[in-house]
Amino acid sequence: MKLDYHMHFEYGDYDFDWVEKFFDAAKSRGLAEIGVSEHSHTFPEFQQLYYDDLILDDSEVGTFQKSWLKSNKFKHTLKDYFDFMNALKKNHAVKTGIEVCNFKNQAAVREILSAWDFDYIIGSVHFLNGWGYDAAKIKSEWERHDLREIYEQYTLEVENLAASGNYDILGHPFNIRLFNYFPDFDVTGYLERAAAAMKKFNLAVDVNTGTLYRYPVREISPCAEFMKVAAAYELPIIITSDAHQPEDCGNFCDEAISYVRRFGYDKVLRFNRRQREFVELG
Repeated sequence: MKLDYHMHFEYGDYDFDWVEKFFDAAKSRGLAEIGVSEHSHTFPEFQQLYYDDLILDDSEVGTFQKSWLKSNKFKHTLKDYFDFMNALKKNHAVKTGIEVCNFKNQAAVREILSAWDFDYIIGSVHFLNGWGYDAAKIKSEWERHDLREIYEQYTLEVENLAASGNYDILGHPFNIRLFNYFPDFDVTGYLERAAAAMKKFNLAVDVNTGTLYRYPVREISPCAEFMKVAAAYELPIIITSDAHQPEDCGNFCDEAISYVRRFGYDKVLRFNRRQREFVELG
């Protein structure tokens, strides 16, 4: 079974004609079911958490992030989202998910999420000490950080996300390779710490093709080194496209299936109201 549980409607709004194109792409690629995982920055319920956590000073990073927070953000309530998704479910096989950033105040996140009946919840590391490291416009900030420190901080964020108990899936693990900054040191300890935390708190791996077609690294996340560790820890997986445009729904799904088979995977998770089941891959 082909499933894709990581995609976003935010670039085109909640418009039935535009969203229908996601389902057209899913059908053309043989997907049995898709899931939408709107970013938490879509919703005003999370707005204060961004302002609490992000660097918003007059530095290059802060200036960019202040602008970023005012561009196409916080435009729909969670009620708007659920109303739209429930309307879609009348005619389509689609799940309602969400992708939440690694906020410091996970108790506040839990309170927000608990009011809604999600099918699954993705937790993703999107910033390190207040810096949105995946933003191409502030890519130069990478030159100001030691890569060992980045791996340490990223791993700590994964451990914190897992320990919160708020999530079902870790989004695009170790996508800190996305701008081709590769370690010249052994990262096994970091990978194993992350995998151990995911195992303890029952998080699945988001095998995400977005870094293959949207970022310079041109590889599926997580990288092979982490996939080996994930398989050793028997972490379950989902396969996703991280589509932000309709035509990318299910993009490189077949390549991702071949990729995970190299590590012994033959099943993926399917979700419904945060209950999971294993289904045959592909």
